[in-house]
Amino acid sequence: MSRAFVFPGQGAQAIGMGQALAEAYPAARAVFDEVDEALGEQLSTLIWEGDIETLTMTQNAQPALMATSLAAMRALEAEGVHVTDAAFVAGHSLGEYSALAAAGALSVHDTAKLLRTRGLAMQQAVPVGVGAMAAVLGLDLAAVRAVADEAAQGQICEAANDNDPAQVVVSGHKEAVERAVDLAKARGAKRAVMLPVSAPFHCQLMAPAAEVMGEALATVWIEAPKVPVIANVLAEPVQDPETIRDLLVKQITGAVRWRESVEYLVAQGVDETWEIGAGKALSGMVRRIDRAVTCRAVGTAEDVKFVMETLV
Repeated sequence: MSRAFVFPGQGAQAIGMGQALAEAYPAARAVFDEVDEALGEQLSTLIWEGDIETLTMTQNAQPALMATSLAAMRALEAEGVHVTDAAFVAGHSLGEYSALAAAGALSVHDTAKLLRTRGLAMQQAVPVGVGAMAAVLGLDLAAVRAVADEAAQGQICEAANDNDPAQVVVSGHKEAVERAVDLAKARGAKRAVMLPVSAPFHCQLMAPAAEVMGEALATVWIEAPKVPVIANVLAEPVQDPETIRDLLVKQITGAVRWRESVEYLVAQGVDETWEIGAGKALSGMVRRIDRAVTCRAVGTAEDVKFVMETLV
């Protein structure tokens, strides 16, 4: 089978994630230790013993989810499965950073610091209450883009996440997003609901955050990844370090083209995805994009043992 490793984005966080991995695999524990050192705080204690509201804060959730994904990857490596066993890696939004770290393009230390900066910058780019996001179910991308354009009325309203054939997320000014919800329902959406997010991600309102990330990314060393990484904004693989740097800046305001990314993988012969890290959201998206793809979730020590047994 041709395999891709995929890495989850914000929303998958949960108290206790990665703890069993850290207890079972010293290499997984070392990831959390490295993230703690990079941030100068015990993020691992928050992940394993804290409250979900604090963990869900963008500046905490982003490095925490990356740490959990990389811990799962290190556990797999300890069992003999390496990133180079995948034909491609890909990640949803912040998951692209996890994918790059797993593929050796970024160090764990730098990735943790970048994601802390990214989370803070995205949160601070727009005052609380000014922006919003909403999920539209049952309309395709073209229909949602038309809804967003009509709803804008001089404000920002954009299709931000093209997740799968049944779900597109819009982002922008709160009033415009609320208008988009009403318009989508009127045009036959099965559901259109406001999302409980703290900022309007992946739209032009994030321009101040993109500027911050441009400065932060300019200071880190990026290697060519060991396997091609699917870029969110292109839905195609990238391997050149300077192109990766540029696209990570553009990703802040650009749409997450997840449906097209998975379609690209399938077109290249990928017939199996392993979701590395917390949750199973990406596996659900992949199944809705192409039911022929086999999906595995690898986020716990039990998951690692199960996939290893099935590979024998």
